Amino acid sequence: MFDIIRAAGWPIWPLIAASVIAVALIIERLASLRRSKVVPEALLESILTDLKGKQPDPDMIRRVAAHSPLGRVFAAGLRNVRSTREVMKEAIEEEGRAVAHFLERYLNTLGTIAAAAPLMGLFGTVVGMIEIFGSQTATGSNPQQLASGISIALYNTGFGLLVAIPALIFHRYFRGRVDDFVVDMEQQAVKLVEVVHGERAAK
Repeated sequence: MFDIIRAAGWPIWPLIAASVIAVALIIERLASLRRSKVVPEALLESILTDLKGKQPDPDMIRRVAAHSPLGRVFAAGLRNVRSTREVMKEAIEEEGRAVAHFLERYLNTLGTIAAAAPLMGLFGTVVGMIEIFGSQTATGSNPQQLASGISIALYNTGFGLLVAIPALIFHRYFRGRVDDFVVDMEQQAVKLVEVVHGERAAK
């Protein structure tokens, strides 16, 4: 492996740094964007059970907010449970936007790596081509410099694609997962508002 890195020349180092960052972000997002952690089951039912016959107290709201991203959305509604349906819904929507932004953290960085890695590989290819042309002299070509230029060009192109493809796949996957979570949170939040205001029976 070290021989490959040495043959690829100095342009490979930014790609290696990008690959390390991409792997770290993918692992972090895989750990953070779990359904059980973002939209845990039975949280809504637990809140509705606690609300039967009484108003939410500050301790309960703090507990719900600290539970999960979905809990943050519910807590925003519970803080305005005595307000009108519209006010409660607006509070939930505002918190929902903040939660969605929180869930999308690092995805722009991962998307940037997916887009930039092929360009970084192309830059290495250009450097390799310069080496190749530099090997040509009036008396012939320098075989060692020619081989070095070819290695730089090919290894950087290949490694750029190797970094970009998984980064792009996981970026799209995480985007879709966040969208699914946001839709799920919206549906559960609507149910909370309707149950609290007597427009829907709790199940």
